Amino acid sequence: MTERKNAGYTIIQSLRVGNAEFVIGHNPRASAPYVTWQCRDGASYFWGHYFMEKHHAERDLLKRAGRELDVADMPVRKSKGGRER
Repeated sequence: MTERKNAGYTIIQSLRVGNAEFVIGHNPRASAPYVTWQCRDGASYFWGHYFMEKHHAERDLLKRAGRELDVADMPVRKSKGGRER
């Protein structure tokens, strides 16, 4: 597997939930050396949460993935016209 980088951070962990991927990046020279991002298509990173310590980033990664699981488990509701919402 090739090393992935974003904004000077090396991606050190990733977690996929359905079609969503969440990652942890590390840059030892940054003022906040750890970050979690949601990632699309393995290259588009967004909604960064920055941390001083790795265990806080790991906790955030799990929390974000858990929220995605909650969304994925929600039943699809149909509107009055029979369309999915």
